[in-house]
Amino acid sequence: MMMTAEQMRSLPAYFSKLPDPRRKQGRRHSLSVVLAIATAATLCGMCGYKAIYGWAKNLEQKARERFRCRKEKGKYVIPSLCVIREVLIRVDPVELDKALQNWNEAHGLADVCIAYDGKTLKNAIDEEGKQTHVVSLVGHDSKATYTQKKSVPCP
Repeated sequence: MMMTAEQMRSLPAYFSKLPDPRRKQGRRHSLSVVLAIATAATLCGMCGYKAIYGWAKNLEQKARERFRCRKEKGKYVIPSLCVIREVLIRVDPVELDKALQNWNEAHGLADVCIAYDGKTLKNAIDEEGKQTHVVSLVGHDSKATYTQKKSVPCP
């Protein structure tokens, strides 16, 4: 997916109400900026912390400004790989999902049809010792994944 300037500018606002799981001491990048960059990178096909960081590192100054990155010595700086990883591991997934759904409603692609798909993840065992199942909603036209949730398998 290619993101427009407006989509880049709008992303941080959708994460502004989320509680920051990090300690206040030493925070250099706002939670909303870190999550906006991670979301945009994922929408552009990046998978994993290193890929997200690599994508962010390649952003030009104008794109970094649109994501509301912090300015240091006249240049917009991105969060480090460690910051991206820490935030994504510790942020509340339910709150993150709500924010992403709200952004998608406002800025997502308009699909006429949505497919409901499910998968059983091989070798993935949940907290109760049961095999993990995931369901997704995917747009037919855009091929975008609108949401993905862990589900209980049908008997």
